[in-house]
Amino acid sequence: MRRLIAALLAVLVLAACAHAPPRPAIELPPLRLSPASLGREVAVQQQLHFSFGTQARDMDALLEVEAGEVRLVVQAMGQAGVRLFWDGQALRQQRAAWLPPAVRAERVLDDLQFALWPVDAIRRALPPGWTLHEAGDVRQLMHDGRAWLSVARGEAGGLRLENLAEGYRLDIATIASEDATPGSQSAEGGRR
Repeated sequence: MRRLIAALLAVLVLAACAHAPPRPAIELPPLRLSPASLGREVAVQQQLHFSFGTQARDMDALLEVEAGEVRLVVQAMGQAGVRLFWDGQALRQQRAAWLPPAVRAERVLDDLQFALWPVDAIRRALPPGWTLHEAGDVRQLMHDGRAWLSVARGEAGGLRLENLAEGYRLDIATIASEDATPGSQSAEGGRR
């Protein structure tokens, strides 16, 4: 769950920069995984800290995942910046007028899914030349032997997502979580 919010926070941080974001070093592949492929239902509230160069922002996120839909709201200072809805086919968004165009719903969804969805589901979605490596608490998206996106789980259950292609970092702390699927792991639980 933290990874999903991390993805959203990363997108918002990019938007927080007043000028156009630099062109990515490489274009990360889209995942577009079905909500059901997460394998459980989740509801989580998180605090996000987004860093892009010398810029930093703190935000709150609410994430819900059910078999048929992913819903995410990211807000700053009590105002919703973006609301995302993904049903496995279409990505819909509601954006605040103050949210910069650099915040892309597609990147937020991909970061979220990279952080939270099972390794096997992600690997099936990757195009040729891209690989997913996971060792211990670190997950990396690789191309030509280089990591371009990584997620690391901290000792206190927090997550850190680093997008090396676009130059941002997202730190995620869960405030409250609810895993609605009996017998499944919590939002901070395993990702396999």
